[in-house]
Amino acid sequence: MAEVIDHDVTTITCICGNTVGNEGLIQADSHGVPVHIAGETLPPDGLAAWPEDEDLYTLCPSCGRVYRDAVIEETGTAPVAFQVDVTTDPIAKAIRVHWEQKP
Repeated sequence: MAEVIDHDVTTITCICGNTVGNEGLIQADSHGVPVHIAGETLPPDGLAAWPEDEDLYTLCPSCGRVYRDAVIEETGTAPVAFQVDVTTDPIAKAIRVHWEQKP
């Protein structure tokens, strides 16, 4: 279980110690693929589209643990929903594309 303050997904401290401000936790879809946040534009190759149902997850790009935002917001706890391999595609590619999109 990750640490979280109140019910705020932006305050997660991953089990590995990563935070939003450190290696940057990333919003992801239900498969752990980072999502494109730009709204109406099509996502760049490698990123998932913003989920229509807004069922968002938070991916730790360091260790691959994924947390479900709805659980965090509802319960104030951050159990690991699942884990992905951040060293292989498609996740590794999506992480690279995500960082390239940052200003």
